[in-house]
Amino acid sequence: MTDPTGAVAHLIQTALTPVFLLSGIGILLGLFNTRLARVSDDMSHAADLLSGDVSPADNVNLRRHLVRLEHRRWLLDASIVIGAVGGASACAAAFVLFLGSVGKSAVDGWLIGLFAVALGCTVIALVVFLGDSLLAWRGLRQEGLLPRSITKVTK
Repeated sequence: MTDPTGAVAHLIQTALTPVFLLSGIGILLGLFNTRLARVSDDMSHAADLLSGDVSPADNVNLRRHLVRLEHRRWLLDASIVIGAVGGASACAAAFVLFLGSVGKSAVDGWLIGLFAVALGCTVIALVVFLGDSLLAWRGLRQEGLLPRSITKVTK
């Protein structure tokens, strides 16, 4: 005979695992979105600077910044989408677990699959985010900070 309290405790423990994963994914998505907002602001600023009369050297530097920022934007967009799929999979895993406990149905395969997708997407989102970080670090080392103002071309 099994201990009913132990079985309930195990069910609660198992049900909380996807919830904790979902909480972590939510924090990551917030981080990704904040970083994307900063990149977007920098892109707008660089475009504004380019719209004025700029020296050829500043023009080249600003265009380099814009290319790097566009690559970073793409990587952050991918991180957000992949992270969102991971979050949806974590929610689905929690739902399938609930259905399995209520309906006494065989949902083990679904639960394992959805949880594996949630974990896999989270790892992939973090790897893609690492790509953004590497691009940002490389850009800072090679090009420096995005200038806040530029030298106007005198005629």
